[in-house]
This record gives sequence, structure tokens and C-alpha cells, in this order.
Amino acid sequence: MSTESDTAAPAFPTLEDWQHWTQVMGRAQQMMLETWADSWKSGDPAPGLKPPNTPDPMALLTAGAEAWGKGLEAWGQMLGGMAAAADRKDKRFAAPEWRDNPLFDTIRQSYLAISDQLTKTADEAEGLDAEAHARLKFLTASFVDAMSPSNFALTNPQVLKATMDSRGENLLTGLRHMLDDMKAGQMTHVAKGHFEVGRNLATTPGKVIHETPLYQLIQYTPTTDKVLETPLIVFPPWINRFYILDLTPEKSFVRWCVEQGITLFMVSWKSADESIKDVTLDDYVLRGQVDAIDTVRDLLGVKSVHTIGYCVAGTTLAATLALLAARGEAAKVASATFFTAQVDFEQAGDLRLFLGDETMGLLGQLSADTGIVDGRVMASTFNLLRGRDLIWNYVTNNYLLGKEPPPFDLLHWNGDVTNLPAGWHRDYLETLYKGNKLVEEGGITVDGTPIDLGKIATPLYIQAGREDHIAPPQSVWKIMDHVPGPKRFVLAGSGHIAGVVNPPSAGKYQYWLNEGEPRDLDAFIEGATEHKGSWWPDWLAWLTERAAKKVAATGARVPGKGKLKAIEDAPGRYVRTR
Repeated sequence: MSTESDTAAPAFPTLEDWQHWTQVMGRAQQMMLETWADSWKSGDPAPGLKPPNTPDPMALLTAGAEAWGKGLEAWGQMLGGMAAAADRKDKRFAAPEWRDNPLFDTIRQSYLAISDQLTKTADEAEGLDAEAHARLKFLTASFVDAMSPSNFALTNPQVLKATMDSRGENLLTGLRHMLDDMKAGQMTHVAKGHFEVGRNLATTPGKVIHETPLYQLIQYTPTTDKVLETPLIVFPPWINRFYILDLTPEKSFVRWCVEQGITLFMVSWKSADESIKDVTLDDYVLRGQVDAIDTVRDLLGVKSVHTIGYCVAGTTLAATLALLAARGEAAKVASATFFTAQVDFEQAGDLRLFLGDETMGLLGQLSADTGIVDGRVMASTFNLLRGRDLIWNYVTNNYLLGKEPPPFDLLHWNGDVTNLPAGWHRDYLETLYKGNKLVEEGGITVDGTPIDLGKIATPLYIQAGREDHIAPPQSVWKIMDHVPGPKRFVLAGSGHIAGVVNPPSAGKYQYWLNEGEPRDLDAFIEGATEHKGSWWPDWLAWLTERAAKKVAATGARVPGKGKLKAIEDAPGRYVRTR
């Protein structure tokens, strides 16, 4: 016989319950209306909050609701037609509710089975050229990630539980997070206020000792009695802040270099504004890299410097080296290190999918008034390349669960965007990415000089990340095919950032070296030896072999003590300018 407790129906909502949930919905509606009102009142709606081109001001909200409903409907259709999937690990479904509850276990397994089938179908599609096939695979993966049941409140058991436990406060908090992000024009990845440049990021001591309209030059304070005579200049990408190489002290490549006895200089590019909207490749080569090289040589009284070019700054460094070679000035650079940098864009990876006419036209529209590409546009593009980790994970955590994102220095840097000169950015994409002109002899010119990578004899250290989705290793490898001088290639574990920022003290990842003469990346991998941990010590040994002489860390080796006086403390103003 069943007991009363076994058969009791769920309690009918009380008047107090109805009042509470009515209040929750009212607060949500008020938050949305206040946000829209603020946007229209300013006359300059924030990204994501612009009113639709329709006399009905609620049309955009209606469209969003319809899209949400269609997504749930599509999910329901897929769920109804699928059986169980293979049981595999996926961090999106790590919570026990996804397995303990039969309904959500079925949803999880069905989704994984469907996504596997869709991905397989895209992989095996026939009759498409390589570019169309790559676009299909990327769009399929993006769709699969977007349709995950973890992204929808009604199909995520954690969200349902949080909603009941908090009586809807999680959804209100999440709505506030979403509206704040819409105002800011970018998704929040890190708790606000936790990190600050100069306080707990970019704290390696130094001084800004040179400043131009395009960049500031930082010289770091030595911590050893002796330093290598040949100094090092780091050129970070101008699409990001330089402090990716000077995060917390434990992760800082800058601090580590200084501790190894290297006189280190860092270029801090200015986030583009209308004063530099018309700069071109010539400016970044001549008034950027060459200017910094000559400034340091003159300051320290040395014949040559070591250089590092990271990502797009590495691409530009290749042009700089070719220019110096053509001018008979190659000796100004003792060595060049490339961090995940490409010169040949034939196999440039998924970023090529964003170079269609529609994307280029959109960039032109967004920059038409100012001549500047808002850095948030580029950030959104890079986030799309890793949508599961950098978009949907935060939709669930920030918007549905109403939680604050955890503090993570790398993601703070990722969201600290820089603006770009629109003309030069478009030229970079059209001429280098799409046209692949840098690898053509005379395909581009700098200051009237035809650029030929085949004239570069400077010793090169070339680093690539095995899982790099921005500069794939097979693309980075192609430097080996175009530059005839002495080269050392290292394949690092992880990707575009973690593969570079991997201090020896962390004991993470690994790297591969091949001391032979492999003809391509496949041959390199086949004959490579794996080494545990960071590749930084290997690079330091290679650098020291090029120029081992040391000098006292006095005089001009100390920031501000030479002919160039200190302008301000590191990290300087430019890195803080949005």
C-alpha cells in the first residue's frame, strides 16, 4: 500500500509564490527597458543595442525571442529522432545531474550522437573545393556548439536547479550581466576589478625611455651584475597589449629574460586613434621596428640587437629583415625569433574563413566614419574561433547561472582590446592573408624597396604551437621554405598563447626538436625528440650561442641612465589607452 507521502502531488504554488515570480518577471522587464532607454537617450547606441530599422522598437526583442524558440524547437526535433550516444567525457556535461537524471542523460547522449554525426558528415562532404570544405566544417562545428543543451535554460539541469533554489535571482543577475556586456560591446570573461595593469599585471620594473606617435619603448631594469652585450627588442602584435609577455610575475617572459641577464626592450604599440589612422606597413617597419632597432643600438653603442616578433609583428619583422638586407644593413640584427608568426598564408587556418567579401564590406562600414577598426570586432572574431570555450561557456556561467566569471589573467588580457588603423588592417588582410604577396619576390614594397624574403640571412629561431588555431604549425613552418639562412624550428605543446607563455617553473606541456634537416613539418614531427616542459631554456641557449659576450649592467644598461632619460615608469601610458 502506498503511503500518503509516496503519492502526494507537488504543492500548488501559493499566492506568495505567484507574487514572487511576477515580481521577478517585472524586474527583468524593467532592466531591459531601462537599458534600451539609456541607449536611445544617449543618441549613440552601444554595440548590440542599436534600434532596428523598423518603426516597431520592440522588433529586435521579438526577433530574438523567435530565434530562441526556433532553437529549442530544432533541439526538440533532434532529440526525438535520436537514440543514446557513446558515453564520453565533455566538460560541458561534467555536473552529476547530466547523468543521474534519466531525462537529462538522454538529452546529453542524444546531443553528442547528433553532433558526432553532423561533424562526420561535414568532414566527409564531397564535391567541394578546399576553402568551401573548410567553411562547411567550421560552420558545422559552430552550429553544433551553439545548439548544446547546456546553452539553454530549459535543457540544462544546473540552470533549472539554480533557478528554483534562488527563486529566479540567477536569471535576473544573468540578465544584468548580459545587458552590461551589450553596453560594453563585448562578453566579460573575467571578474571586473580583479586585475589592473601596473598593479598585478605588467609589473616588471622598467622605464619608458623613447616615445613616438606609434609606440613607446620600455627598457627593463637589470637584476644581474652582468648582462649579455647584445640586447633584445620584443615586438608584440599591435592587435593586442604587450603584457601577454609580462602577465603575473610567475608567468612573465619579460621578467624571466631579465633574470637570465638579458638587456630587454619592449615595444608598446599605441591603440589606434584618428591621429594614426592613416599609418601603413611602411610606418610599422620604418617608424616602428627599424626606429626601435636604431634607437637601442645608438643608446647602448652596440652594432646589433636580437629581435622577437610575435604573431603579426613577426610577419612585419620578416619584411623588416628583408628591407635591411636589401639596404646592406642586415648586420643591425644579430638574430630574429618568431613566436607563432606567419609569412606564407596559404595554410593560414580558420581565420581565412573571415575574409570573404561580406566580412570585408562590414569592416569597411564599421570604420567608415573614423578610419579605425574597433578592437572589439577583432576580439569577437578570435572568440568565434573557440566559441565553445570563449562564448558558450560564459553564456551558461554568466547569463544562465548568474555567476561572476573567475579571475584569470590571460582572459583579462584577451579582453583588453586595441583599436586598429582600418586602412592598414584591410591592406594586411587583402595583400598578405588573401593575396599572399609577402612570399612573392617583389610582391610588396617598403619605402620603395621590393621585399624579397630570399635575401634574409639572419639566424632565425622559429616557434610554433601544436594546437595553434590562429597560426597553425603547418603555416608557421613555411618560413623554413622561404628564408635561406640558418634556422632552428621548435614545435611547442598547446596553442597560440599558452604555447608561448610557458615558464620553466610551471613544468607544463612539452616541445619537440629535430636536429636533422626535415623537408616539411610531417618529416620534422616523424623524426622529432620530445622534451618535457618549457622551450625557453632551449631558446636562451641558442641566443647565447649567437653572442655570448657579457658586460657590466651599469650606465645606459640601467633605464634612464644613458642619453635617453626616463619618460615614465613601465608599463607606460600607451598600454592603458583604450
